[in-house]
Amino acid sequence: MITPPPPNLRLAIDRDALAGNWRALDRLSGRARAGAAAKADCYGLGVDDCVPVLRDAGCRDFFVAHWSEVAGLAAHVPAERIAVLHGPLTHEEADYARAVGARPVIDSLRQAKVWTESGAGPCHLMVDTGINRLGILPEEAGDPAVQALDVALLMSHLACADEDSPMNERQLRAFREILPMIPHREASLANSAGIALGSDFHFDCTRPGLAVYGGIARAELAEHIRQVAYPEAALMSVKTIPAGESVGYNAGFTAPNALKVGTVSLGYADGILRAWAGGHFEHGGRALPILGKVSMDMIVVDLTAADELREGDWVSLPYRLPEAAAHTGLSQYELLTVLGHRFG
Repeated sequence: MITPPPPNLRLAIDRDALAGNWRALDRLSGRARAGAAAKADCYGLGVDDCVPVLRDAGCRDFFVAHWSEVAGLAAHVPAERIAVLHGPLTHEEADYARAVGARPVIDSLRQAKVWTESGAGPCHLMVDTGINRLGILPEEAGDPAVQALDVALLMSHLACADEDSPMNERQLRAFREILPMIPHREASLANSAGIALGSDFHFDCTRPGLAVYGGIARAELAEHIRQVAYPEAALMSVKTIPAGESVGYNAGFTAPNALKVGTVSLGYADGILRAWAGGHFEHGGRALPILGKVSMDMIVVDLTAADELREGDWVSLPYRLPEAAAHTGLSQYELLTVLGHRFG
C-alpha cells in the first residue's frame, strides 16, 4: 500500500502542558482525585494523543459519552476505568458494558432496570440536582430499582459552575441531601469550573474536561492552565494582488493597495469557522490578518508583516481559548470540539 504524504495542516499538541494541566487540577482538587472527561475524542484533540499522557500523569478515571468511544480509550487504559455517561439504553449496551468491563452511568429508572435485568454489576449513578438533563430525580432515590444498584460513584453535574450563581450552592445542598439516601462508595460533583468553587464541591473525585485541554473555565484557574492545542497550516500560494482587487467569496475584502497575500490550507471543514473573519494568523510573533471570508479549506492572509514567507512555509492560528472565544463568539468548548480530522 502506498503511503500518502503528510497533510499540509497539523494540530500540534503540547503534551507537557496537557500533563501539567491535569496535575494542576488534581492538586486543586485537594483530597479528591481528579479524573478526566475524554469524550468527543478528548475534546477534539485525539484519544491516542491525549489519553496516554493523562494516564502517565496519574489519571485513573476517564469519562466518555457514548459506548462507541470505549474501545478507543480501552486501547490505553483498563476498561473498568472508563465510565459511559449516557448509560445503558438497551440490554445490548448493558451486555457490552459487562463484556468489556466499562462502567455505565445509570441516568434513569428505566436504565436502572435494564442494568439489573441484564445481569447487574458495579455501576455509577447520576442524580439530577437542577441541570435537568440526565439523571434520576432526587425523589426517585428510594425507588427499588435504584436501591438495588451497586453504585461505585454517585454523581451529579453543576449547571452554573462557571458563574457566581446561587444555583451552585443549591445544587451542592441537593447533592448532600441525596448522599445518605443511596448506598455508594464514592461521590463526584465538580467539573473543571466546579474545582475552582472550593473544597466543599470536591467530594471524592472531580471530573475536569475543558481545563485539561487548555480551557479557562473560571478566572481562578487561569494561572494554572496552559494552552494545549496549536493549529498550524502551510501556505499553498503566495502572490501579490494589485490595489482594487478583491479576495474570496462575495468579494468580502478589497485591497486598498498592492498586497502580498498567502492562501493557507485550512478552513471551516477543519473547524476554523467563518467566525474567525477579522482575526489573524501568526509567524514569528507577527500578525498576518485574515482577508475576506473563510472558505471550506482555504483562508487568505495578508503577508505584509512577513514578506519573506514563501509557498510551503508554515503559519499558526492563535488558539489561546479565552481570547479565541472572545474574538469568534464561540465557546471554548466549541473551539476545541469542532476541530476537524484532516490535521496531521
